[in-house]
Amino acid sequence: MAEAILRLLGRDEYEAHSAGTSIAPEVNPLALEVLRERGADVRGLHTKKVDIFVDQSFDLVVTVCDKARQVCPFFPGAKHTEHWSIEDPAVFQGSGDEKLQKFRETRDEIERLIKDRILGSATLH
Repeated sequence: MAEAILRLLGRDEYEAHSAGTSIAPEVNPLALEVLRERGADVRGLHTKKVDIFVDQSFDLVVTVCDKARQVCPFFPGAKHTEHWSIEDPAVFQGSGDEKLQKFRETRDEIERLIKDRILGSATLH
């Protein structure tokens, strides 16, 4: 979700990539739904494994869940790294409506963090 939200909010000023420590066969449909609700372009979003980015240089690398932080590889080309402790909404147990609400809450938390930590940071501009 962070990739699509940063692209939405940052317009053409940022190049965003997201990946996981393990990959699902497809992007979670609830993630796509809540991103569309926000007006994010979800075309072309697909799951990727983090290993494909290890040798690239980045201004910022952010891990977004505690499990990923523990197993995420080191990015020697990263100028800055941060960890945002965000619960994975895909593991939430509940009714369909409750799961959708959890994805909305996660989307909103990611958006707030992007606005506060990335878009509001002079270091990354």
